[in-house]
Amino acid sequence: MSYADFPAYLTADHRHCDEQLGALRKLALAADSATAAQTFEALNHDVLAHFAAEEEVLFPAFESATGMSCGPTQVMRMEHAEARELLADLAEAVSGQDVDGVRGHGEALLILLQQHNMKEENILYPMAYNVAGANAGELGARIAGRRQH
Repeated sequence: MSYADFPAYLTADHRHCDEQLGALRKLALAADSATAAQTFEALNHDVLAHFAAEEEVLFPAFESATGMSCGPTQVMRMEHAEARELLADLAEAVSGQDVDGVRGHGEALLILLQQHNMKEENILYPMAYNVAGANAGELGARIAGRRQH
């Protein structure tokens, strides 16, 4: 995938995190607490790295190009904050081996992220791609580089 196709890269990242969350919920139900803890750590890292790539690279580039700072990026940041709270609740449930907590917080996080991802994939990413124009490849490389941290 070329860096210029950063919407597809970020969308694939969404699917990867969804799969991790699904695996975590299954592991908790199977009472595999050690693997659940490892899966949560990977999920937490990947979700937070994805948010950082958006908040530190994509959103500022979009805001700079459009002059919009109170538009879709503000909504996405608020939803990221909600997701971080749910991740903290999920971390507590995983560490406490609270199967019901993992299931409940995991489902709440899944619903939030699915709704959030649809807005990004159908509204924000296409808008960001369009305003990036000839700079899409450079922007995509910066997003991928930040995502790797």
